Amino acid sequence: MTAPADPRPLLDALVREQSGQLVATLTRLLGASQLDLVHDCVQDALLQALRVWSFEGVPERPGAWLAQVARNRALDLLRRARTVAAKQPQLERWAARVAAAAERSAAAPPAADDDRAPADDTLHLMLLCCHPALAPDSRVALTLHCAAGFTVAEIARALLCDERAIEQRLVRAKRTLRGLDVPFALPRRAELATRLDALLDVVYLLFNEGYAATGGDELLRGDLVREALRLGTLLAAHPATTSPRVHALAALLLLQAARLPATHDATGELRLLADQPRAEFDAAARARGFWHLARAAAGDELTRFHHEAAIAALHAGAPSHRATDWAQIVWHYDRLLELDGSPIHALHRAIALGNAAGPAAALAALEPLAREPRLRRHPTLPAARAEFLARADRRTEAVDALREAIRHSRNRAQRRWLEQRADLLARRTR
Repeated sequence: MTAPADPRPLLDALVREQSGQLVATLTRLLGASQLDLVHDCVQDALLQALRVWSFEGVPERPGAWLAQVARNRALDLLRRARTVAAKQPQLERWAARVAAAAERSAAAPPAADDDRAPADDTLHLMLLCCHPALAPDSRVALTLHCAAGFTVAEIARALLCDERAIEQRLVRAKRTLRGLDVPFALPRRAELATRLDALLDVVYLLFNEGYAATGGDELLRGDLVREALRLGTLLAAHPATTSPRVHALAALLLLQAARLPATHDATGELRLLADQPRAEFDAAARARGFWHLARAAAGDELTRFHHEAAIAALHAGAPSHRATDWAQIVWHYDRLLELDGSPIHALHRAIALGNAAGPAAALAALEPLAREPRLRRHPTLPAARAEFLARADRRTEAVDALREAIRHSRNRAQRRWLEQRADLLARRTR
């Protein structure tokens, strides 16, 4: 054991990196009908870790410790329900495998067979959460909750929804799954496409929450970005789920992630896209993104992920902000609006239009979006208005728009940047 220290930072990372895998493995062993029990056991293990590690220190293999505690908790609960007899041998074998894998992890990477089992477990859990018997919004919420470790509050922010509504969705989804005899396995081909669409939405939302966190202290949540990249590339590589649209999503995530090193300066302050040095982009992530983009073009389908990946490629491949092909980006947003009419796409189209045609065009496109209910409390809308008002030399109005953005921002780092920008513009108006 190491010396006692605050275990919360490590636990936060483990929630993202391992809770989904623990839920997946226990669900495979206990069955889909026990999903509620499994999730509770994993949460109990995390709470016990917070209590024990605060006094005894963090164990050498915290992931294996959590796996053992979650497994023991499941055994205790199942014993009380008198259903443990058939499942205990499987749980014992799983615990032994976890311990053996933990012993090997420090010395060598896992073998191919060991890689495939966790990948399959995670994939099967995500597809289970996207069962067609569940409402589409419940599929997304349940997958974020069980497979990615999202809290109810985080899901509500990611889906622009009320927390109470998310809680109700989760309760209904788990109740529905308990009433179905659903095998923890790959669904039939006819069902796979439907479930995969919902699953791609989940990975997309997970990445977006990490790339531009809607709450908390940090603008970037690297743990969420890494988890989304892991799941996206898993889907692109798995023979059951690989397809052009999955490659398009993987391309989008990687090309966006390639820009992350340039989004903040050395002090951690936010840089706008126009100020991001292209030399700081992650060349390896960009190359992998273009590799997936080439495979996304292999089929005859053109999804919203294709258009968003194309936009990300135009940003990642441009030598500078000024040299970006903004007209082409506007064209892709027009196609996106034809596909789903998302107000978020309309917002980003207006920003791209402003870069292509000037602030007057942007402000005209932004004006009707103020009446869109889903954007009413979205800080990006007034922040975008402020940027183009400032470019139009309407600084007093820009300061007012920035103050509106500050009121709507739940992210402390974002709010700090907006306050600094508002103070700077306010001084220039005097």
